[in-house]
Amino acid sequence: MNEAIKAMKSICVFCGAQNAVPQAHLDMAAELGPDMAKAGKQPVYGCADCGLMGAVANGVLEQSGKAIGVFPRSLGRIEVEHKGLTNMIMVDSMHERKQIMYDNSDVFVILPGGCGTLDEMFEVITWRQIKIHDKPVVIYNHNGYWDHLALLLEHMVATGFARPETRNFYTFVNTKNELYGLLGLNEA
Repeated sequence: MNEAIKAMKSICVFCGAQNAVPQAHLDMAAELGPDMAKAGKQPVYGCADCGLMGAVANGVLEQSGKAIGVFPRSLGRIEVEHKGLTNMIMVDSMHERKQIMYDNSDVFVILPGGCGTLDEMFEVITWRQIKIHDKPVVIYNHNGYWDHLALLLEHMVATGFARPETRNFYTFVNTKNELYGLLGLNEA
């Protein structure tokens, strides 16, 4: 499966849109963007021009890469959409946003984020579990950010609220080398 993921070109990136987060996470996202572009990968993301979202997109664009953003009009009260994207799709609802992101992606990568990121992550895992899609879901546990999530997911299995095969619907990676190797970014 790793070779199949490396060949995938369109990467849905779920991550936070807040600027007041640890600088290490922002730096990681700012580095990931250019590396995606150099490897010929295209991010599909929530279209924000702030936080990790903006850092990934700006990095891709700085390398003349392509980035697709999907932005719900109602979110304009909270976030600012990225005006410089290759393709910006305006939608009416969060559900429409997520569906377009899912439909235009080959693989899902979850970076540090908040409740919206968790919502998106759990939905793609659930959809994979019920066979709506079979796309890989990669959770990047950058600097241990998702350690508690990993424990929660294991607790769900241990207590019987999730089946053991649920572990097959996502992959945790803890290092940049693991993430880049899995996505084929090392060849850039």
